[in-house]
Amino acid sequence: MNRTFTLPAFILPAVFARLGPKLPQLPPTLALVAALNAALGRLLPREPLEPLLGKRVTIKVLDAGMTLRFAYGERGFRPSFDTAPADLAMSARARDFLALLLREEDPDTLFFSRRLLMEGDTALGLQVKNTLDGIDLPRLDPATLKSHLAPTALLERFVARLAQRAVPHH
Repeated sequence: MNRTFTLPAFILPAVFARLGPKLPQLPPTLALVAALNAALGRLLPREPLEPLLGKRVTIKVLDAGMTLRFAYGERGFRPSFDTAPADLAMSARARDFLALLLREEDPDTLFFSRRLLMEGDTALGLQVKNTLDGIDLPRLDPATLKSHLAPTALLERFVARLAQRAVPHH
């Protein structure tokens, strides 16, 4: 039986929204920036991002109480420590950001249903939206993902990498 995974509807418990702002925002920002930089040139083309050069972006995960601030420059994405209003701020719940990532929802649907809010430079927001629409992300298959993340599979890949490093390359 080949069922497609659908992200369940959820909202994080209110305690996350209260606790999130009290926690350091740098670790999740660094994770986001690392993921964006890993995707640059592969899944995320550089050309459509040119209007973002030198711009500050804020992503607010409303039900997690997280505010991730970053900027895009010649070398890629980097955390931003500037607390001034961003050039573009996007706000949504965790589930809606995940639905975007998993391609279950498109930015237009979320925007027009007021589940994705964009504030600041509207032209920049439109450019980001169009870039998101144009990214051809592979559909995640939960069965494949589960098999890749199984402890035995992780251990096998780890041992294989260790073995590769142990063998001198000529």
